[in-house]
Amino acid sequence: MTIHNYKYLAAFCTIGITALFACSTAKKAAAPATKGEIVFFDDFAEKQINRSKWNAEVTGIHVNDELQAYVDSPAVMYTVSGPAAKGAVNGALVLRPQSAPGFKTKDGKTFNFISGRLNTRDKFEFTYGTAEARIKVTAGAGLWPAWWLLGNGMWPASGEIDIMEYVGEADWVSAAVHGPGYSGETPFVNRLYFDKNNDATQWHIYAVDWTPDALIFKYDGVVMFRVTRQMAQHYGKWAFDNKKYLILNYALGGAYPVKVNGVKQPYYGMPQSSADMVKNGSAVMLVDWVKVTKTTAQ
Repeated sequence: MTIHNYKYLAAFCTIGITALFACSTAKKAAAPATKGEIVFFDDFAEKQINRSKWNAEVTGIHVNDELQAYVDSPAVMYTVSGPAAKGAVNGALVLRPQSAPGFKTKDGKTFNFISGRLNTRDKFEFTYGTAEARIKVTAGAGLWPAWWLLGNGMWPASGEIDIMEYVGEADWVSAAVHGPGYSGETPFVNRLYFDKNNDATQWHIYAVDWTPDALIFKYDGVVMFRVTRQMAQHYGKWAFDNKKYLILNYALGGAYPVKVNGVKQPYYGMPQSSADMVKNGSAVMLVDWVKVTKTTAQ
């Protein structure tokens, strides 16, 4: 996700930002069908999150100066259907942070907010293919939902692929890549700016095509960023020839948002207006579906 702590323990990870944003302009386009074998799919049509596919992470490692503690609770992550799914046909996953003043983690740290983070570690992991998800978010400075992939082992050597990071500014989202020698303030990050009438608060498909030699990020089927093996090896070892697992999470405040919005009070990286959104339950990420396809070219 962002500018962060320069360390990683396998259960949690920082998500990268950089000062070097390359910008592009969004185009309206429907994502083309991905040809190949679908090896993972969840459209959240069940009444509960499918725990055969997803793990709920619980905060024990603290990163990025984020404001939330992750909990395994239907208060912050659950499925919906019908009108509550906001246009997702079969149902949707909801990640909705909550105000929880004085909440203590298992290691005795205190937080004022709780939220949700799901991953597929040890349940679904893959190497090469197309990972995509249809997502919509709400606007609010310092809200930080994300959709990304992570390898097992020590970070950043295990590699991180940030398909979609959003820090509450509705006109853009970003993608990033992290590995040994190109982590933290990585040179590999890019924003895509949306059309005004089709911003991040609308449904979009966020995808990455992952091959042995490149990561190609596509938003609504439009290529917005490319990182190749040769580009990465200018800085360090290519960290994308090992298995990765899927992550959906909703962070609040912290190092990436504060670098964008400059807010230090009343919360680091999140103004009172966004804190009020969390308190009244209006800060949310909806996920229509998640899919991973092993493409025919591989």
